[in-house]
Amino acid sequence: MRNLLPLLNSPHSGGRSALTCRYRCGDACFQEVPNTSDNEYVGDVIAGALSRRSMMRAAAVVTVAAAAGTAAVAGPGAPKAVAAEADLRSRPQAGATSTSARGLRFAAVAPNTTDAVTVPDGYAQNVVIRWGEPILRGAPAFDADNQTAKAQAGQFGYNNDFLSLLPLHSEHGRQVLVANHEYTDEILMFKGYDPAKPTREQVEIAWAAHGLSVVVVQEERKSGKLTPVTCHHLNRRLTATSEFKLTGPAAGSALLKTSADPTGTKVLGTLNNCAGGTTPWGTTLHGEENFNQYFANGSSATDKRYGISTGATERKWELFDKRFDVKQEPNEPHRQGWVVELDPYDPDAVPRKHTALGRFKHEAAQPRLTADGRPVVYMGDDERFDYFYKFVSSKRMKKGSSRAAREHNLTLLDEGTLYVAKITGDSPGEIDGTGKLPNDGEFDGSGVWIPLATGTTSHVPGMTAEEVYVFTRLAGDKVGATKMDRPEDVEPSPRTGRVYVALTNNTDRGKPGKAGADEANPRNLNKHGQILELAEHWDDPASDGFAWRLFLVAGDPEDPATYFAGFPKEKVSPISCPDNVAFDPHGNLWISTDGNQLGSHDGLFGVATRGERRGELKQFLTVPKGAETCGPIVQDRRVLVAVQHPGEIDGASVEKPASAWPDGPGKLVRPSVVAVYRKDGRNIGV
Repeated sequence: MRNLLPLLNSPHSGGRSALTCRYRCGDACFQEVPNTSDNEYVGDVIAGALSRRSMMRAAAVVTVAAAAGTAAVAGPGAPKAVAAEADLRSRPQAGATSTSARGLRFAAVAPNTTDAVTVPDGYAQNVVIRWGEPILRGAPAFDADNQTAKAQAGQFGYNNDFLSLLPLHSEHGRQVLVANHEYTDEILMFKGYDPAKPTREQVEIAWAAHGLSVVVVQEERKSGKLTPVTCHHLNRRLTATSEFKLTGPAAGSALLKTSADPTGTKVLGTLNNCAGGTTPWGTTLHGEENFNQYFANGSSATDKRYGISTGATERKWELFDKRFDVKQEPNEPHRQGWVVELDPYDPDAVPRKHTALGRFKHEAAQPRLTADGRPVVYMGDDERFDYFYKFVSSKRMKKGSSRAAREHNLTLLDEGTLYVAKITGDSPGEIDGTGKLPNDGEFDGSGVWIPLATGTTSHVPGMTAEEVYVFTRLAGDKVGATKMDRPEDVEPSPRTGRVYVALTNNTDRGKPGKAGADEANPRNLNKHGQILELAEHWDDPASDGFAWRLFLVAGDPEDPATYFAGFPKEKVSPISCPDNVAFDPHGNLWISTDGNQLGSHDGLFGVATRGERRGELKQFLTVPKGAETCGPIVQDRRVLVAVQHPGEIDGASVEKPASAWPDGPGKLVRPSVVAVYRKDGRNIGV
């Protein structure tokens, strides 16, 4: 038996460097937890509850009996599977076939600390695009020693995260790549950077390096290689100074008005865009996450609930634009923290910030459709002990690409009902904090969706609808939502309709004065995280309840506290800190990690979600030193990843780089997008 992999001796949450914590999220995990409500933790609920085992089994039987009657209801975008809840609660079988699940038939990459993107034998890779490469007409080539804000506004932005590839049917072999640019690390961008005295030029370059990029890419016919098409008419940059519009029920609210925008409908910029989603109607969604760190001098209770500092910010933008000083513009922070919708096919369209989806630290937003064509969006609030949400639209998607259809579909996320989750477990008294499975053989339970607001109607006592949307965290506090452990990316399976929630980690769990382990979070001092799988009642995304169970409990497979959906643990790759998730064409879940605590670099993993190989998890790649794996896309012929913050190691700087990726020694370390494909041109993992 091999020894457990060594833990990193990092004082920062999830194995991140202090530099990453400082610039990415403003040291969020080392600030006071914003949620001070007395809502019950999952463990508290379980301790006082009777087991629901017999009730849930009966519900599953009813679902199976109804399956024949509901099978024909499936409509556009609805999952093909029926009786998903009953199937969710069935026990997985390990099986003994000699080959991996289809889509996962590659030689797993071993854990490593190589300063490169390491891929399986038989696979090749190329850097699709780097920070600073020109994408707009007139933009200059990147020059590390002569950066300007004007140049950066026409170049690919910094720290790419979420990625989306959309078809470009009118141009053979081309697709539209959309990328988030989450944050900037000025220490790794500028020679001689002084954090105490940033210059206006440095600040304005950082503003231009945030936001979104749209760039058309060309594929090589005989491989999966992609290259950018410079100066294409669809190419676009959106930055911290671009115009966005607020839409939906809170648009125009007094809570959103500022001296620069007395209408409460026009916002400059989008900040800290993390993960996102691609809609069935051909647009992209972008989650504004750790926006709080950009605002100085907060003082109100709502500022505190959203983690806004009472002092100066790290980047000191408040010295150059009063909108980042809460004393001068108290409503400006209310205009960040939304889900942004972008139409990549219209370079002139003003992107929308959808107030109906609530304001919090959005990690991502991926829709699925109900049987009658209404979008449902699942969302996590990436904070210790915060909540998990969904939005159900009241409007149906129109098919086709006509102007009328596209204009209608851009309003789908402006009308509907916003919900927050409350969950319970089925094995009270059996969770001891070690990760030991309950006697019934799995961590599982049930949940309900609590409505918060519908249009201009609030369902939260003491709060108006506008207050619910702008202060969504407080609304969750009031209705007793369940405190979760950093719910990050959330993805519904396009094949089964099951929803997968990445819970990255929470090393505070079980500490004195903090919540102990519960069935959804079964380990104290949880360094490695887990993935929760849920099935809506009757396989209906608009339902008011669901069943859930833990699909993976991450860590070294030799650790008895880990769990891989029942698959033999000696046959899986070690994984730590799941973050972004995506699906491949075969229905496998792909997981990127952030802050690996097992002594290896972060990576990308594929895991089977169905059949006798369910739980079989294999590592596909690792990223360079200091980097995080983001934005995975898995197509038939290629895998794309966003290599974010390479070289972001404590003590690193432009003068003292910690990584030589992607261009070798002597070159500036640059976040980039990478494509991986088979050398023989065949499909991935088959």
